Formats: sequence, structure tokens, C-alpha cells
Amino acid sequence: MQIDDLTDGTLHNYVNGEWVPVDGDDGEAVVNPATGEQLAHVPFTDPHAVDDVVAVGDAAFEEWRNVAIEERIQPVFRLKELLEEHQEAMARVLVREHGKNLDEARGELRRGIENVEVACGAPRLMQDGFVENAAPGIDETAVRRPLGTFAAVTPFNFPGMIPLWFLPYAVATGNSFILKPSEQDPLTAQYLFHLIDEAGFPDGVLNLVHGGPDTVNALLDNEALAGVSFVGSTPVARHVYESAAATGMRVQAQGGAKNYVVVSDSADLEYAAEKTVSSSFACGGERCLANDIAVVVGDAYEPFVEAVLDAVDDQVVGDGLDPETDIGALITPEHRDRVVGHIEAGIEDGNELLRDGRDVDVPGEAYADGTFLGPTVFGEVDTDSRIAQEEIFGPVLGIARADDFDEAVAKLNATDFGNAASLFTARGAEASQFRNEAEVGNVGVNVGTAAPMAFFHFGGRKDSFFGDLHAQAEDVVRFYTDETVYIERWPDE
Repeated sequence: MQIDDLTDGTLHNYVNGEWVPVDGDDGEAVVNPATGEQLAHVPFTDPHAVDDVVAVGDAAFEEWRNVAIEERIQPVFRLKELLEEHQEAMARVLVREHGKNLDEARGELRRGIENVEVACGAPRLMQDGFVENAAPGIDETAVRRPLGTFAAVTPFNFPGMIPLWFLPYAVATGNSFILKPSEQDPLTAQYLFHLIDEAGFPDGVLNLVHGGPDTVNALLDNEALAGVSFVGSTPVARHVYESAAATGMRVQAQGGAKNYVVVSDSADLEYAAEKTVSSSFACGGERCLANDIAVVVGDAYEPFVEAVLDAVDDQVVGDGLDPETDIGALITPEHRDRVVGHIEAGIEDGNELLRDGRDVDVPGEAYADGTFLGPTVFGEVDTDSRIAQEEIFGPVLGIARADDFDEAVAKLNATDFGNAASLFTARGAEASQFRNEAEVGNVGVNVGTAAPMAFFHFGGRKDSFFGDLHAQAEDVVRFYTDETVYIERWPDE
């Protein structure tokens, strides 16, 4: 399936098992960031139409919740098979609308498919406790029950994976679901819902709504909605959390990140540099797990910087569909300008510019309007400066010094964010201290990117997460269900 198979030029919503025109006048172009070519137009759903979609989900929920769980997971299994069959074609659509390279798109979809696999285990994941003779003659059982219609508002950076952090779990546990994907790259979600339509879910259980901020706010204001999941920047995550909580719905809101990697003086520095460069620049740095500040302990600083620069100089910037490309285009010209603004702030704050990606050249007339930015590296970074404290979301790496391991961990913990951190070391004692003291939700030791598998939840603390239950695995199953405790006694007659 190609882009022309997904749209006639204007995207549609998927509601109650049918593709329907979007009820709304606003919208924007979906553009290939490598070439500037317009791929489609995405209209924005008017707020008043959102209530109708929630009502569709609620009506479908009344039957879906009572379907035997073994039957509920059958279309989830079928969706997994379809995603496997379409992974390559879907990855190519993703590259064209997002800009990342093809291997990154394939890997993203693989991670999404893994979540569908885990959700197929809902019969086990929904089981809760049972105690015989909890009190004299009394048995107690805890059961998990679905709650209604849920929504997810997902970001541009992983349009294939992040919807699958939520969608398969919501429906496998017996809820209805509404996806509002990013308006910047909605074609991947459009592809996903073509597969959903084929997978055999009942009408109204899964719905797709395109839109912008007004569409999102209409979801947050709808008191019939059981809950909402969000992934995006911290200011918007805080808004989503506060707005959704005010209506009484459940909410999980993943915010921004500023992830540090600590490099011990005992580390294999070539390996640490390779993994740091991969973490910082993969997906153009447009991911919440990018480790974009490295704090290097003691005399390891100079050889680590040298190894990083050698690795950075091998990075190829270009069209994501070119197999030679390491770093693709950034999502929009506005986002590229924002990242360039961070680079300029880093220079203004006195950090040492070791590699400057602002003037990168991608040969070919087709790429003249591409939003490319080359890998940028700062050295001797002041960890109080803006580039060390603010989320950049682009191919920018800062390298700082620390006199000892304790100072390096303290620098890591001084940020407002708590998404992820990694340590490179050969000392078990440092690994143990790091695991205990790093104030983040995802910790890696000798791992470049601390990305949890689908059968573990995706962590986050401080300004990186608002809520109690995270995405993926058992956490999100608990988010989509509530416990009922059943107490039973049969007295002798």
C-alpha cells in the first residue's frame, strides 16, 4: 500500500467502521521534509464533532465489554499479522512523511508490533488475585473490568510505534478507543487504520480523528471519555494532565526529556562514544530517549571527545529512503529553525562548538527545500547552560566534564526532567550507585538508549511524566481497567 492508496489527497476520519469526511474547515499540508513535496492535506475535526465520536465509542463499548476475552484478542492477533505483512510498505510511508531513515522506521514499527504481541496476552494480564478463606467461610476475588472509551493524542516523532503503546491494550481489555495522531505526519496512522479495518474489529471500537489543538481540547473537555493518554512536550503534557484531571477522567501524559549519559573513566571509550553518537543522532535526535548530554569523568574527557568526533564525521545526512543516510530531515522548517536557535544559544552561552551542522549540504536539486541539519557537537559544556537544561529534539550533542563520578551523577539529577539516563562503566559499584541514585524512569548501563521492551512499562519522572500509570505492559492494562473485589460467603443452612 502506498500513499495514493491511503488518500485521494485529503485525509478522512475513521468512525464507526467507515471512512468519513472530516467535519472541519481548518487543516494543513502533510509534507515530505526531505523534498518539500506535499503528500496530502489533513483537515482538522471541529470540536463539536468530537462528542459524536466519543458517543460512537461508548455505544460500541456496551457490547464489546461483554465479548469473551478470547474472542476480543482475535482481531488483535490479526492486526499483528497484518502489521508484519505491511511493515516494509508502512515504513516507506513513514519515512516520506517524517524524514527519519528507513532502518529507523523499520525498527520503530518492530517496537510497535511487539506491543501488539504483548496485548494479545490480555487473558493473563487481566487476571487478579483470589484468596480462599480470606475470612472464615469467605472467599475473595479481584477482577479487572474495562471502563469505557479512551483516547490517545500521539506525537510526530514515532507515528507508528507510540499509538501502539496504547491502542492494542485498550481494546484487548474491553474498551473502545479514539486515536488523534499528530497532524504533522498522519499518514502512518491512516495506514494503521486501513489494517484495523481489515482485522475484523466491531464497528465503533476503534476510531481515528484528525485534528489540531482545538480537537485535542474537545477530547479533554468531554466528561464521557474514560481517560486519555498523551505523549509530547512538557508544557502540553502538563496542560493535558490538568485539563483531563479536571473532568475526572484518567490521564497519563508523557512529557519532554533531557537525558544524560555518564561516561566513567573506567569505560570502554570507543564503545561509549559509538553508542552515545547513535543515541544522540538517531531519528535526527527527535526522540525522548536521545542522550544529548554526555558527562565524562576525569581524564577520559579528551579521548572520549576524539572518539565521538570520529564517529560524528562518518554520519551521512540525506533522504531517509537512501540506504546510505544516517540522519534524515527534521519534521518541519519551523522545527529546524527551533533547533538552530538552540545551537545559537549554546554558542552565546560560551560552550565550545566542535562540529556545526547548520550548513550541511545534501546534493541534488530535489533536496533544495529539505529541512536538513547536520550533527552538531559542543564541548566543555556548562551544565547550567540552556543546551544542557532544555530539550532540543534535534541532532545536537553536548559534552561536559566532571571531576569524579559523584559530580557526574549530581549533574544528571540537576535537570527538571527524569525520562532516561545511561552509564558507561567497567565498575559494578558505579553501576549499582547509578541505578540507585539516577532520578529517571529508564536507566541503562553500558546501553546507549534505555528503551524498555514492550513487556515492561515506559518510565518517566519529574517533568517527563504526569500521572501514575505509564505506557506499555501491565501499567497500561491497569490504566485501562479498574478492580472490583468480589466477596462471597455461602453460610450453612
